Amino acid sequence: MSSMVQQIVAATQLPQAGVAAAVGLFDEGATLPFVARYRKERTGGLDEVQLRQIVELQRQIAEVDQRRGAILDALTKLGKLTPALERALADARRKQELEDLYAPFKQSRVSKGDVAREAGLQPLAELILKQPRAGDVAGEARRFVRGAVASVEDALQGARDIVAEELAADPERRAAVRRAVGDRGVFSSTLKKGQDGTQYKDYLDFEERAARIPSHRYLALCRGEEAGILAVKLQVDRDALLRDVLRGCGLVKGSPYAAELEAAAEDALKRLLLPAAERAIRKALKAWADDDAIDVFQKNLEALLLSAPLGPQKVLGLDPGIRTGCKAAVVSETGDLLAHDVFHLVGRSNPQRGELLACLQRHRPHAVAVGNGTGGREAEALVRDLVRDHALPIVVVSVSEAGASVYSASELAGAELPDVDLTVRGAVSIARRLQDPLAELVKVEPKALGVGQYQHDVDAAKLERRLDEVVESCVNRVGVHLNTASPALLAHVAGLGAKRASAVVSHRQQHGKFRRRKDLLAVPGLGQKTFEQCAGFLRIADGDDPLDNSAVHPERYALVQRMARDLGLPVGQVVGSSKLSELKLAGYQDEHTGLATLQDIVTELQKPGRDPREPFEAPAFRDDVREVADLVAGMELDGIVTNVTNFGAFVDVGVHQDGLVHISALSDHFVRDPHEVVQPGSRVKVRVLEVDVARKRIALTMKKEG
Repeated sequence: MSSMVQQIVAATQLPQAGVAAAVGLFDEGATLPFVARYRKERTGGLDEVQLRQIVELQRQIAEVDQRRGAILDALTKLGKLTPALERALADARRKQELEDLYAPFKQSRVSKGDVAREAGLQPLAELILKQPRAGDVAGEARRFVRGAVASVEDALQGARDIVAEELAADPERRAAVRRAVGDRGVFSSTLKKGQDGTQYKDYLDFEERAARIPSHRYLALCRGEEAGILAVKLQVDRDALLRDVLRGCGLVKGSPYAAELEAAAEDALKRLLLPAAERAIRKALKAWADDDAIDVFQKNLEALLLSAPLGPQKVLGLDPGIRTGCKAAVVSETGDLLAHDVFHLVGRSNPQRGELLACLQRHRPHAVAVGNGTGGREAEALVRDLVRDHALPIVVVSVSEAGASVYSASELAGAELPDVDLTVRGAVSIARRLQDPLAELVKVEPKALGVGQYQHDVDAAKLERRLDEVVESCVNRVGVHLNTASPALLAHVAGLGAKRASAVVSHRQQHGKFRRRKDLLAVPGLGQKTFEQCAGFLRIADGDDPLDNSAVHPERYALVQRMARDLGLPVGQVVGSSKLSELKLAGYQDEHTGLATLQDIVTELQKPGRDPREPFEAPAFRDDVREVADLVAGMELDGIVTNVTNFGAFVDVGVHQDGLVHISALSDHFVRDPHEVVQPGSRVKVRVLEVDVARKRIALTMKKEG
């Protein structure tokens, strides 16, 4: 068993055989969605979450190994690599352990101790460390007074500098001080002189234990500090820490050198150990807080991407505007632009109701998607009135337009809609978001979708990687229609990527629709290995093989044909047949196909291409509530959750400003994680607690009254 597999098993407690199989598959180039769905026999049925753990640990272990190799090379060049140090480096499992071992050798500038050693004061330093019970300290120091050492005090100071550095270089002592600071340290923050602290009023006289500070509060401290508004300190009881250090360095109370060792230890703590510990603690806290914030973002993004789709229906998208009018775009059932116009509906005494009505009667859309930006509530109310007054069978839905402007200005939008301007593209995107949120939202950078928590404060590379994982997971969970999908959507299909996705679309444009999955092998640059990874997640409706419109992988088609023969049915009639329940699955098991895969196949054949997303349900806001000023305490409202954080959930109640349901008000019972109760897109009933019209702040509760 490899060292990597051993470490992953120890960290996760997952079965060794499953971990080894997953690591092997990933090393061979298999994608996570493929392994989770189609290699259950190999991994022992590890699910996507467990496989994601393995992938993340593989990455972390590889980073540690890379750093270990760099340190070994550096120490070898310095001539400092001893057998004992090499063994210690080989045993280290975390980057911090490696850095502690390397710390004494990586000084980039000449230290005080180096100067003292150059002056020949190492023997005097060793005396201080040995703590002899007798001796004349001044007399011994006087022997070193020569050259750059001008006095007895200079000699003793130089020796103490050497001792301080040697005390601080000990890996175990560094780790002990770091643990103590992490356990007992207290963060404090105050307003810097001359700064406006309005934005950080909760942190102007703030204290909290480092061991207990929540991730969102730590990131808020970091943001205030980075902005130059807050002065942030990590404080700890230095006297207690000094006693700990002295206990571990052999202090002999009766030794004439005791005072020198105490002074050196105090210097080591103040000048070297504490600053190093604070840097390490803050770095670790930042990494933890980043992970926590990214976890929140991932959950929110997943909920947003898996929002219920309206489906292939004609939609009119309305991008509200006051001065320039509301941009309207009618899109077909497949999202193609059919017509566009501009209607002045908001902020006018004589809105163009008749013109909009004529458009609705002419195109007869199934729904109108109204962007929720400025003027959105007014436009939505007007459309609702129009639909109601004329008994039109049209659903009116408010749609988040977060990131629509980003899409409108993108190269992808220019390629998809080359003959219209940015404003029309925005209206098209709003319409398509209602039809299929996943297919449209993948065209926008996740950070522009407005569902993150402190997203601008976290590690950008880590955030991008983790959000890409969520998009990949959602796309492959739902499946992608090969003949209609955009390059942006196809790029997230397991094994494809942006380059091959573009090649697939180019081939489709040149040769027409794909009739069979296996036709993908004719796409330049798409070989058998890529086909294996992606084929099961691609759908072909109305193709030559009904199995191509299911999640059954082509490698199992022969098995399905055998099932069909046993049932006495053509393959086309097996799909959706009630007779599938008659199959004795045990008879189809072999070394490559287990019961879990067989059950997946039968489930898929019973409901081929089943969309895992919830069915669409149109939300509704109160017509008499359109502005923050319309809200009063005690009012009960329907709302839609727009964002979930560690401290609560933001809810759109139709007034252009989301209200906050604090975590303590999410439920009548204790809530540890808001995601246990709500997620973006959830429809909730809330009660208004407090309204601050001037600051546009709304406090809501989901608790029962009384």
